[in-house]
Amino acid sequence: MVIWVSFIRDKKTWINTCMICGEEKVVSNSIGVCKECIITHFNEAREIIERAHKIARESFSLPPKPPKSRSGLLCNICSNNCIIEDGEVGYCGLRRNIGGKLVSLSTQNYAPLYAYLDPHITNCCAAWFCPAATGLGYPKYAVSKNGERGYYNLAVFLYGCNFSCLFCQNWDHKNIKQGKIVRSKDLVNNVLMNDKITCICYFGGSPEPHLPFIINVNKMILENKTEKRIIRICYEWNGAGNPMLVKKAAEQALVSGGIIKFDLKAFSPELNYALCGVRNEVVYNNFKMIYDEFWHERLDVPILTATTLLVPGYVDADEVEKIARFIASIDRNIPYSLLIFHPDFKMRDLPITPQKEVYEALDRARKHLKNVYLGNKFLLHMAPAQL
Repeated sequence: MVIWVSFIRDKKTWINTCMICGEEKVVSNSIGVCKECIITHFNEAREIIERAHKIARESFSLPPKPPKSRSGLLCNICSNNCIIEDGEVGYCGLRRNIGGKLVSLSTQNYAPLYAYLDPHITNCCAAWFCPAATGLGYPKYAVSKNGERGYYNLAVFLYGCNFSCLFCQNWDHKNIKQGKIVRSKDLVNNVLMNDKITCICYFGGSPEPHLPFIINVNKMILENKTEKRIIRICYEWNGAGNPMLVKKAAEQALVSGGIIKFDLKAFSPELNYALCGVRNEVVYNNFKMIYDEFWHERLDVPILTATTLLVPGYVDADEVEKIARFIASIDRNIPYSLLIFHPDFKMRDLPITPQKEVYEALDRARKHLKNVYLGNKFLLHMAPAQL
């Protein structure tokens, strides 16, 4: 209870002076710049933003930006395309150039992770329409047409990430050395031996830096499970992976009945850079690619969904409407969830998303999309009515 009480703050703690325009607005001290200046005066704000991410990452021994050495080794597993000089570490913290050789904590055969059984119906962002909760796709993709109580999702928490979100709700993934190195064969055996596991969901961090490991695990599961065994393969990711690897991962999700959940942090590349340390053009390209390649292959269980966290002062109704308009330009039937923000990591000085902003964002999204859902509803009663 003490933790939640600490979220309820005096309004004065939410209002700060923007370092660019000098106006008093909802500004997190972790960035120091308001949304409007990030987007319209990005060149001026960039140095401030990069300093904020440097401070946020240095205690975890992570580089402030994706390294781009002229003579280093290329890692192209995600969209950052780090070029890592001898002695340097990649942006995700998993790969290091040691004497001209790229050494990784995550390979096809092992990765640092924590896996646990999450009883259905889980708190998954897709629970409002997934087979485990609704029976959608029964009998091919669901054990029961009434949901799967008594069964489990194997939640695979992967250490390391190719984004650096200042509001991260799972920021412990940055403590990569705390992650237990798990062999792919051991993870596969644990899944196959427990017939109560009906889905496996990769999250973290984000799965992208681990895609060679994940794809190998999935391959072994799909090849060795019994014909009638249901094991859906799902992802909660930022979507900024190498497109070829993303496509392969999506193919495995498709055949298994799984769902891919894109966390669309922001629409503006500049705002995404400010909040998450990198830009997001590849995210939206991969989102459309998965729709174009796979959506119509499995209409009974949507393969694709998106979520957006409503970060006060930054990811507001205007930003949500731009995201919703993008999704609708592809297909108005794609499910979209809005999530209520709670203070965490470097953005503990912001409030829970005010109720007025939540409902305005919902209304804007529903102007464009047919299937819009609100997650983290339990936070509403602790949220201020408005700023």
